Amino acid sequence: MSQLLQPENLARLDAPSCKLGEGPTYDPRTDTAWWFDIIGRKLLEHRFRDSRTLVHDLPFMASALARIDDRRQLLFAENGLYIRTVADGALHPHLAIEADNALTRCNDARVHQSGAFWLGTMGRDAQRGAGSIYHYRAGRLTRLYEGITISNGICFAPDAATAYYADTALGTVMKVAVDPQTGLPTGEASPFLSSFPEGAGPDGAVCDAQGKVWIALWGTGCVKGYSSEGEFLSSFSLPASQVSCPAFIGPQARVMLVTSANDGLDDTSEADQSGATFTFDLPFAGRFEPDVVL
Repeated sequence: MSQLLQPENLARLDAPSCKLGEGPTYDPRTDTAWWFDIIGRKLLEHRFRDSRTLVHDLPFMASALARIDDRRQLLFAENGLYIRTVADGALHPHLAIEADNALTRCNDARVHQSGAFWLGTMGRDAQRGAGSIYHYRAGRLTRLYEGITISNGICFAPDAATAYYADTALGTVMKVAVDPQTGLPTGEASPFLSSFPEGAGPDGAVCDAQGKVWIALWGTGCVKGYSSEGEFLSSFSLPASQVSCPAFIGPQARVMLVTSANDGLDDTSEADQSGATFTFDLPFAGRFEPDVVL
């Protein structure tokens, strides 16, 4: 039975408001969350051990990162992948992605259990069909899907055998069988969800330990949960209309972090805190992302 869940211990992180907050991930080894302000060209780092947020300026738009090892991260930027050294923030070009296409930029991404990085691009002005979704693993880049307007919703089932992705502009979430060893599709994608409230768009998503899919619905202020069969189960309401992406954090992955954006809003108020980054406790366990395989 579906229900509205009240976020327990809801908190707003002491971090700058984001024009377009996106791409949250978490490193349980250091108890650190990372996310981006894409438009602001910033990488934000929140160290929970001392409740401190660091802001790293970037020379380009970037939207996601994955852990390589203790020293390095793989950063998804508007023109491709960069290796980032954690200690000093140094950026080293690794692989170009649509670097010769001035119309597109990076957007959603997530790491499959095999260490594969699924990467979504989109038009800078959301031009229809300008984006794609790629698979990167061990130095090899493969374009999986073309004609995507706003790539989002990339996440993977706990058994690593199903991938999800969304086109926010179309209001559709797709699912596809994948090889658990490589993260590559083994069949054709099919619709998973396509019925959302008017004005709502499926944005970032994560799968929890039981296989439920949690999707930030842009324009609604909600993160909604669905069964692996697409049945709506429950939702969390947040004080931000433009929620963008969830991630699991905390020692047991029993806390959810949600980014949001104030881009396109004339004014934000105490009632609508779009642009803020939120955390709240969960009555279930999530999952952490694996390291990416270079």
